[in-house]
Amino acid sequence: MQATSKDLRFHTKEILEAAMNGEEVVITYHGKPCAKIVPFGNSKVTDKTNAFCGMWKDRNDMDDVEDYVRNLRKRRVL
Repeated sequence: MQATSKDLRFHTKEILEAAMNGEEVVITYHGKPCAKIVPFGNSKVTDKTNAFCGMWKDRNDMDDVEDYVRNLRKRRVL
């Protein structure tokens, strides 16, 4: 399937549905191909952990989140 950048803007849902059904969609800009939307596939993430979510796991000052946020919101005296 081929779609223009205007089609992508106004018919995003239909283009994504075509990709989810296994079709590759080539997006054109001024008549020239510039992007391709391909199906993501059936690759499921087996590891439920995300590296981003655990980036502060070793910080001791964030053990009590409510206390940490309360300290952030306190007025600072200069």
